[in-house]
Amino acid sequence: MSRLFGSVRARATLGASLVVALALVAAGAAVLLALRANLTDQADGRADSAARDVASQLVAGRPFADLDLPDEDDSPVQVLDEQGRLVAASDDLERISGTGTGAVKPVGAAPARSGAEDRSDGEEDRDDRDDKGDASEAGEASEAGEAAELGEIDEDAEYSSGSATVDGESADYRFAAVEVSTEKRGDFTVYAGGSLADEQSATSTALTSMLIGFPLLLAVVAGVTWLVTRRALRPVAAITAEMAAITASEDLARRVPEPDTHDEIARLARTTNETLTALQTSVERQRRFVADASHELRSPIASLRTQLEVGAAHPELLDVDGAVEDTVRLQELAADLLLLARLDAGEKPGEGRVDLAAFVREELSQRTRDRVDVHTELKSVEVAGSRGQLARVLGNLLNNAQRHARSRVTVSTRRDGAWAVLEVSDDGSGVPESERERIFERFVRLDDARTRDEGGAGLGLAIARDVAVRHGGTLVVCEAPSGGALFELRLPCPQSSAE
Repeated sequence: MSRLFGSVRARATLGASLVVALALVAAGAAVLLALRANLTDQADGRADSAARDVASQLVAGRPFADLDLPDEDDSPVQVLDEQGRLVAASDDLERISGTGTGAVKPVGAAPARSGAEDRSDGEEDRDDRDDKGDASEAGEASEAGEAAELGEIDEDAEYSSGSATVDGESADYRFAAVEVSTEKRGDFTVYAGGSLADEQSATSTALTSMLIGFPLLLAVVAGVTWLVTRRALRPVAAITAEMAAITASEDLARRVPEPDTHDEIARLARTTNETLTALQTSVERQRRFVADASHELRSPIASLRTQLEVGAAHPELLDVDGAVEDTVRLQELAADLLLLARLDAGEKPGEGRVDLAAFVREELSQRTRDRVDVHTELKSVEVAGSRGQLARVLGNLLNNAQRHARSRVTVSTRRDGAWAVLEVSDDGSGVPESERERIFERFVRLDDARTRDEGGAGLGLAIARDVAVRHGGTLVVCEAPSGGALFELRLPCPQSSAE
């Protein structure tokens, strides 16, 4: 199970399904609530209409027994007086709840009759009176008095939910309670019910449809998401397979396939190939470095061994000075290789403050074997960094200038805005413009005829540039005013000093 949900495809499918499920549940609940509220409002309207119809009859003075009540199945009705007694109710009403009283039979009054029966009885009475000739003025005055009874119906109704059993059938209703005030018979409350059968039927149908449709829709969403994610992640599977093959074969020349798209996966493939290219370049550079280092170490070691073997066999022939010189070269080469290894490992320079003018004077005072004189043009400027590494840069630049200068080497320091500048120039033949970047590569010598005894191993300028970069600066070469080479080292001034 954990392996299954460790897949991006499975997590995407599950996430999409959960989001859609939550959306469907929320939408379904909103639809059901809106449907139920709408149908409940309709039931309230029917109940209110029925209650006001009965209330208007009470205001007109119609007797309780002659009230024209709605059909019982559609709207059960109760009429309560001021004391809460039931004075009129729908026929066949057996049980009721949610109104002002649970009584179903009027107190002290005959059961209410339907409007048709009232009209039939009225016609029979009038026929009897006509037959007997008793249409007197007193009777007409009585009828006119009842019709003229005044009253008031409250404009606001109160609603409640309940149930009722009529003629053996139970159902749920919304009851409207309407207050009625009459001058002669007092106040009444009319309760009339609106059936909730339509609301219950519609809600049940909608809920059933949702329970059937939502799972099917979720299954479709999950299936589509699974297929789409599978298609989208197919390039990732190809990249993964190719990377596994590269790891197994250790062939850094291989590249992962790049899809013909402009999405994140295509950018991932391109970035992966760029990383492989950088890794291949780094590995090849390391291999060349190891090979070149082995080649450079072989010469002084072989020379030193030869001298020692000759000295062991013939002490009088031992070249002590040559052995010492080879040992020094071997020591310097080992130190250069160690510094390059530390720089490649990302060693950060220190945070010490160095005054370049005082630093250059001190370093020059310790040099005793320079071939030509060194002239200085020094202005005080401070930098932050490793004094030992900066000393190696200055020493390498001076050694390079001494090898190529004819009669003069110049060292200067100055400030240029937020930069501290150290320049070392000579009056030699200079560096061709096409070779000004190549000389900073490791183990590179422009003069292939020059012997190792006359020069270094080709690491000095490479070390100088690496140290400059680690200090946040730059090292470039250009033409000196005297026609030779001018090496310019730029280092950032400390923040407080720059301000």
